[in-house]
Amino acid sequence: MATSSAIELEVGDRTVRISNPDRVYFPATGQTKLDLARYYISVGDGIVRALRERPCMLHRFPSGVAGEKVHQKRIPHGAPPWLETVRVTFPRYNRHADELCVTELASVIWAVQMSTVEFHPWNSRRADTEKPDEWRIDLDPMPECGFDTVRRVARVAGEVLDELGIVGWPKTSGGNGLHVYVRIEPRWGFGEVRRAALAFAKEVERRAPKEVTTAWWRKDRDPKALFVDYNQNARDHTIASAYSVRGVPDGLVSTPVTWDEVDDVEPDDCTMSAVSARFAERGDLHAGIDDRAFSLEPLLEWADRDGLDAE
Repeated sequence: MATSSAIELEVGDRTVRISNPDRVYFPATGQTKLDLARYYISVGDGIVRALRERPCMLHRFPSGVAGEKVHQKRIPHGAPPWLETVRVTFPRYNRHADELCVTELASVIWAVQMSTVEFHPWNSRRADTEKPDEWRIDLDPMPECGFDTVRRVARVAGEVLDELGIVGWPKTSGGNGLHVYVRIEPRWGFGEVRRAALAFAKEVERRAPKEVTTAWWRKDRDPKALFVDYNQNARDHTIASAYSVRGVPDGLVSTPVTWDEVDDVEPDDCTMSAVSARFAERGDLHAGIDDRAFSLEPLLEWADRDGLDAE
């Protein structure tokens, strides 16, 4: 399909060029590259808060989500001089990458120009990329696990957090699951954060043994169970940020929700248009996420009690 010539968008103090704005990215809805850019502008404060100063891997779809997906860590040559990056190392391979480090909305729209649909940030920030400040609870349903089970397990997870005196911030995954984010004190490395996450997952499993699994190997999991994926806290593991569109034909969004909404939210309703309108009406439901950081010490005590390893 032929597309129109490039246009320019004013994004804060920047001008960002969008080429092929009429290229259809989402075949189920007919939404275009320009629609994607306008969506991210509409939730600008939210997406910047979710990505701010974190190394960010980009999931690019140069011909739309029906085509090839490119996982891009390194910012390409020719990026605008104002674009900020952060260097991360990969010791196993003796390599490094200068990844996108969002500090303003124009960086997000530049990434859209580069055909990015999904934004996958690290759970650490550039001040110290080896010390996460975010613990991620990933409620990942197996193929035969319905969303009602996801809701029930989310309530159990919320009860455990309440007992710990910890505030969690839920969101849809943009797929069939839910995520809960917790701001933590950046005192521990990835191994210890993962160990704390495993201790939490084990406690949720104890409280809902018929519905939850922490079995690492997929072959060992009940297909009707929900896997609490603690390994999403391992180094260089990323999941789609709050407000990130997912690379699916109908362009669903990983959408912040309140705990009161967990029982009613329908992931298929979290479209770009719906989330844009919701943001205009209610603002960013994760606006307070950075107000307080919590200690992992209680969870690490559970890990010691249960004899859980860091790796």
